[in-house]
Amino acid sequence: MSDTGVTVKKSEDFSEWYTEVILKSELADYAPVKGCMIIREDAYAMWEKIQEIFNKKIRATGHRNVYFPMFIPEGFLKKESEHFAGFVPEVAWITQGGDTPLEEKLAVRPTSETIMYATFAKWIRSWRDLPVKINQWCNIVRWETKATKLFLRTREFLWQEGHTAHATSEEAEKEVMDILQEYKDVMESYLAIPVLIGVKSDSEKFAGAHYTTALEAMMPDGKALQMGTSHNLGQNFAHVFDIKFIGEDEKEHYVWQTSWGITTRLIGAVVMVHGDDKGLVLPPKVAPVQVVIVPIPYKGADSTAITAKAKETAAKLKAKNLSVVVDDREEYTPGWKFNQWELKGVPVRIEIGPRDLKQQQVTVARRDTYQKTTVKEDEAADAVEKLLEEIQSNLYNRAKKALDEKITPVQNYSEFADALKEKGGFIKASWCGNPECESKIKDETGATIRVLPFQQESIAANCVYCGQQAKKTVYFARSY
Repeated sequence: MSDTGVTVKKSEDFSEWYTEVILKSELADYAPVKGCMIIREDAYAMWEKIQEIFNKKIRATGHRNVYFPMFIPEGFLKKESEHFAGFVPEVAWITQGGDTPLEEKLAVRPTSETIMYATFAKWIRSWRDLPVKINQWCNIVRWETKATKLFLRTREFLWQEGHTAHATSEEAEKEVMDILQEYKDVMESYLAIPVLIGVKSDSEKFAGAHYTTALEAMMPDGKALQMGTSHNLGQNFAHVFDIKFIGEDEKEHYVWQTSWGITTRLIGAVVMVHGDDKGLVLPPKVAPVQVVIVPIPYKGADSTAITAKAKETAAKLKAKNLSVVVDDREEYTPGWKFNQWELKGVPVRIEIGPRDLKQQQVTVARRDTYQKTTVKEDEAADAVEKLLEEIQSNLYNRAKKALDEKITPVQNYSEFADALKEKGGFIKASWCGNPECESKIKDETGATIRVLPFQQESIAANCVYCGQQAKKTVYFARSY
């Protein structure tokens, strides 16, 4: 790792700061293949924590993990025209295997609806076979042509995709909303990132879906980031792929379906929302290392006793299921270690020097506020456990305050344009429901409707664009 820290201030060049923090904290690196990235150890550990959290949630509701091939026959993708049209610009195609040209082109998985649903048609025969509730963790390839943005825009990324089939529309509706709430909990309770939830407009929904629900977060540069989606597919794909079952009424019915996903872009969101000018600031619940202990020996002091105390303290913390590292590397100074672990975003640092040893205490520093306190060594484990909870809560509250400050209600298009120019963020506005107004706003400002909130408020004004009677309150924003 470079021994220099972050050189760009977050407030001065957000984009450059973001890239520098990721590279210098060793979360990721650019791959030799253009548009791709290497996910390094700490970032992958965060992804594993997200997997662990979400797997626990979906297993509790009867979902099972599977794996489907990454190669999808062209004919499968073409079966659903809207779906195909939505993805074909980004599809990577395989036309040859070894020296043999393929009889049919294969798509490298841009999403798995088609290959899964062709299989659902074989698996599902009776109402007794329902519901089908499966999920897979896998890689996705979408041939992005825009500039690579680590974790946010790469040609290959990791995600989970859940796919379910139900006997009734009510079951599918419930599935969509249940998953949306589980995602919200992952983002707010674990990643400490507040989100707005709601429905996408028809122009922004998933290709082939009946409707799409989404979770949108706000980044410090005033751009929105879509954190996850949960789609109600209705019976569209069921008709296309002939997924039918004999019901309890002994009649034939088409299934009702959902699909939903989150990706490794969540890691990028954590970097942007919580990071500062010294590097990462990681929420304790997903931090690969929650506590680092740095022994600080001085000349003439008993360094062996200090290191022993550090390891003893680590053992007490590990007994509480905390992830702890004792950094007793002799080739680096304590100051260098402090900077490195701050760059990596470790929530809590414990320092133990001769004075601490003598007074039977430890010095505790928190990454989010830089506050330092001393704690009696026999109370350290409980104090650190409590401190990690405080840091988790503080990060969320700080991010929630920032989100609230970046929501601007407007009455007309002039206010809309001013708000977008001055501070970006979410623009809360009234909309007539006409896709033409939505399209013109996008063309003129780059802002799109991010969500139509579930809880519709009373309409405060006429349509922000055309001035006609409004039907809905919506949140616009420029986005990643």
